Amino acid sequence: MGRNVVRGFLSIFSSDVGVLILSISITPILVRVLTSAEYGDYAFVMSVLSVTMIVINAGIFDGIRKYIAEQRPDADWNSNVFAYYMQVGLALAFAAVVIILVVLQLGLVQRFFSPEFEIYFYMLAALVVIRQLWAIGRGTLMGLGYEHISEPTKMARWVVFALVGVPLAAIGWGVVGVLVGRIVARGVVAIAVFWFVSRYVSLGSITRRVPSDFPRRELLSYNSFSVVLILLTSSLYHVDLILLRTLSGAQQTGYYNAALIVAEFLWFVPTAMQTVLLQSTSEWWSENKIDTVTDVTSRATRYVVLITTIMCLGIGALAEQFVSLYFGTEYLAAVAPLVLLLPGTLGFAVARPIFAVGQGKGELRLLILATGASATLNLVLNLLLIPRYGTVGAAVSTSIGYGSMLLFHILSARRIGFDPISDLRFGRIVATSAVAAVPVYGLPLVLEGDVVELIVVPPVGFAVFLVAAVLFGAIDRSEVNELRQRLSTILPVG
Repeated sequence: MGRNVVRGFLSIFSSDVGVLILSISITPILVRVLTSAEYGDYAFVMSVLSVTMIVINAGIFDGIRKYIAEQRPDADWNSNVFAYYMQVGLALAFAAVVIILVVLQLGLVQRFFSPEFEIYFYMLAALVVIRQLWAIGRGTLMGLGYEHISEPTKMARWVVFALVGVPLAAIGWGVVGVLVGRIVARGVVAIAVFWFVSRYVSLGSITRRVPSDFPRRELLSYNSFSVVLILLTSSLYHVDLILLRTLSGAQQTGYYNAALIVAEFLWFVPTAMQTVLLQSTSEWWSENKIDTVTDVTSRATRYVVLITTIMCLGIGALAEQFVSLYFGTEYLAAVAPLVLLLPGTLGFAVARPIFAVGQGKGELRLLILATGASATLNLVLNLLLIPRYGTVGAAVSTSIGYGSMLLFHILSARRIGFDPISDLRFGRIVATSAVAAVPVYGLPLVLEGDVVELIVVPPVGFAVFLVAAVLFGAIDRSEVNELRQRLSTILPVG
């Protein structure tokens, strides 16, 4: 992979690892200071926020990264792109706030939910504006190639949240305390991001009209399709939670959300790869470097398959031990849906970097068709299975919906003009996984104690998997050496 991709990936990946560690540390405290019903309500509010932000963000985060990264021959290109997206983004955010306030004044929230949801929705309005600002600032820095600045703000957000939201929930503020923590944390990182943005882009450009020859129509078209694509993709994350809360109640939603949190651990490497590939391949597509796109994407796909497969094996083998220790024995009801979610979550993990490359080219119609097919399948299955099977029905439906993303996006990638699995080495990966599965599933049978199993099995399983991957040729020795050399040029030595 090109050096810029490795540098960007490492910045995003290291920050995602930090976020993962922080979330792993904070979540078990949170589920203990909130009741399972409160945790279910909190998960529901955050799902509503996420769906709302898809429409309000209107593809701005992806668009600003893509177009700033293209570096077109315009002296003020960066400032104009930033100004355009800021003006549009703020207008949409404030429009959303007005709609939320009108809904509250009409009493619709209290009519459909319990009275405490009114304060939740007022706080939701504040979060919409703050998240919009943070997304624009972060996207600007990433488009300029400053992932090493933008991504640590994600960790800072979790630290501030832990210092504010968790203590407030612990002293009796419940969901309100957690949401206050979210508002304060997002506000702090938004201010920090814009301080850095001001060093590279003129903030004064926000108040100026962009030039008449600025390609507004092109950006607007990309953003419009991006909204549809992101809405369809996010429906895969949130339809199950929203339907489960409506049909099965808060407690079942809390258990299911716990299963989702663990299953989505599989995504932290693919998400980093997806994020960096959009802006990197956007530049290559504009320069017609199709061979580079295929080479980098196919290797990235293979790496994602490898790392998520071993993680999937580990989570599957230790699901009961991890859930019991992490969430508490009350949440053991999450184990069955967690195991059912894993196959589909693995498929979605592999699909993530693939459709990011299509976004980089701007071929969003095909991506919308592929994602729409998965989203429709997911919705229909959830509607059919949740009323009858509850959390298990949600897990089966979502797993099938997630998994279909991989099939549909491989087909769409080939229509777009690149082959993401040309270097997959499927047979070698299967052989590697079979060898690694022996210690991963065998050691828990001979070890005693959940803590011992969680400490011993993951490193032993990963070491066996890595050695087997090299021996079977799933990873070339030359690739290991290449990665070592690139790391030595990026990371400080001594």
